[in-house]
Amino acid sequence: MSFQVQSRSSSSDDNGIGNFRRRLLNIDSNLGDQAVEKLKFLCRDFVSHKKLERSRSALDIFDHLMTEDLLSEKDPFLLAELLCIMQHSSLLKYLNCTKEQVKRLLPTQKKVSLFRKLLYELSEDIDSEDLKDMIFLVRESLPKVQMEETMYRMDRKHRGFCVIINNRSFNSLSERKGTNKDAECLKLVFQWLGFIIDIYDNVTKSHLEKVLQKYKRHPDHADGDCFVFCVLTHGRFGAVYSSDEALIPIREIMSHFTAQQCPSLANKPKLFFIQACQGEEIQSSVSIQADAINPEPTDPPLEDSVPVEADFLLGLATVPGYVSFRHKTKGSWYIQALCKYLKDYVPKHEDILSILTAVNDNVSRQGETKKQMPQPVFTLRKKVIFPVPQKELLLESFHCS
Repeated sequence: MSFQVQSRSSSSDDNGIGNFRRRLLNIDSNLGDQAVEKLKFLCRDFVSHKKLERSRSALDIFDHLMTEDLLSEKDPFLLAELLCIMQHSSLLKYLNCTKEQVKRLLPTQKKVSLFRKLLYELSEDIDSEDLKDMIFLVRESLPKVQMEETMYRMDRKHRGFCVIINNRSFNSLSERKGTNKDAECLKLVFQWLGFIIDIYDNVTKSHLEKVLQKYKRHPDHADGDCFVFCVLTHGRFGAVYSSDEALIPIREIMSHFTAQQCPSLANKPKLFFIQACQGEEIQSSVSIQADAINPEPTDPPLEDSVPVEADFLLGLATVPGYVSFRHKTKGSWYIQALCKYLKDYVPKHEDILSILTAVNDNVSRQGETKKQMPQPVFTLRKKVIFPVPQKELLLESFHCS
């Protein structure tokens, strides 16, 4: 039985949000000024520093947590966890639960990071100078999670959608053998990261427009942390080909998800990964093909592919003017490296730009006479750090070439 169910059913006297607020008022009345300051510190990963600084009571903090959908009558676990950390377990009676229940559910429902909890416990026993010294000494063994507000939220009801456009067959362009390997690897790794996966094969221009309209208006974005859109196809500088060989600007695809067009994704990271050439075709060996179509003689700046708006990342398989390579059975250099380093570095708390830097290095070292260098372009304002998955799912049998 979950904590939420226990909390709802354990008291017949609590019949709505009004009663829940009265219980929060009881908790507030038992917390002094010092406890409120401790609560502020523990909530810095959930509520902005400015809002916490303006908070004068625990009730103010509770209001902020409820606004962020982190505290409710149906799910008061975060507050129960905070009270236990602060050693105010006696107040759990107002949440209709016990310390033992909270302890039992911590492995699956905890929300306060180990790093934040460690700093709190250290601060209880030592002064500020001692704390600085200790953090310096153990810095390398601590997770790379920032204390300040430098990360996008990753604690909503679901991680978000990962849409994969997988174009293998075309009217006259060459078949993209090996692309199904890329699509499967992307599916596995983003499922592991908690995303809802939708794959669309051999998408025409009209079908792509329907897909874009669907996710532009999708109601579930409101409860998601992030949005990922992957395109595996032939391409030209700043554009990609549909399966019926219409040339579609990358910027046009991304523009559907600006804050104005898709308000439910405002202030959330929107990540686009494009496996397609961005320059002229190169003759390759039997097992290597290029996702390239001859470009126009003049091309716009690469940055023009990204909407002039915050919170976007565009990961391109290659720098402007060059081809990207795809093995006929093992998949593309770029997508395989992306999946490998997401798998390897997410458990190390690395952010997405650090992961893409490792991808750049890996791809740049592949090949002998034929080389490739990926390139990310972004307007991100914070770090994108995915929570470490609780389960390995199918990744133990997942191998990148």
